[in-house]
Amino acid sequence: MALISWGSLVLMALPLVMLGVVMARWGFSVKPLGVASVRMVLQLLAIGYVLVFLFEAPNVWVSVAVFSVMLGASTLIAKRHLKTCGARSLGALLVSIALASSGMLALVMHVIGTTPWYHPQSFIPLAGMIVAASMNALSLYAERLASERENHPFDVARNSAFGASLIPQFNSFLAVGLVSLPGMMTGQILSGVSPMVAVRYQIVVMVMVLCTAGFSVVLYTFFSQKLEG
Repeated sequence: MALISWGSLVLMALPLVMLGVVMARWGFSVKPLGVASVRMVLQLLAIGYVLVFLFEAPNVWVSVAVFSVMLGASTLIAKRHLKTCGARSLGALLVSIALASSGMLALVMHVIGTTPWYHPQSFIPLAGMIVAASMNALSLYAERLASERENHPFDVARNSAFGASLIPQFNSFLAVGLVSLPGMMTGQILSGVSPMVAVRYQIVVMVMVLCTAGFSVVLYTFFSQKLEG
């Protein structure tokens, strides 16, 4: 796979600028786009240097520590979509993400057979995808649930919010192979891996993302209901 030069990478700023111009003309603030873009670049550069170090010296405690940071950061990001979020609600979010993500990560690491299981080259990217799936689903669920409960009883609101939180995953299931080749599969093919091997990994990834999202929402519903009760 060809190496992307830093000069060529700068060209990717052009569509961001064009999008910012459109947003400004439509009356949107371009600050969120600018802040998000700068953070994205800085965070990726930082984690790139960290991963280079981790890959050279795998350590179980370092891998677990990185996973813990992911859990904490995802909880704080997801809580932004809660209208009210006290210590109990924050705890319900954290426990839900942690349980769903940990269980799915353990299963996936067993399926792909990485040795040792905590090797950061597999553990950290997969943990990131799993935790992100949980975080995104809970964000969608919490926002939709709050709006639905204003006009509907809890059961109706819960079901509507649960369905909405899984729309991206179901769309991915239906579109894969017809509309797009997903990220992991595309990356592996570009790096020279056999398409049939890439397919197996992609199946694992898609199932883990959908189920992590679903179980995290189920767990959060259970824990938040217990707290309210």
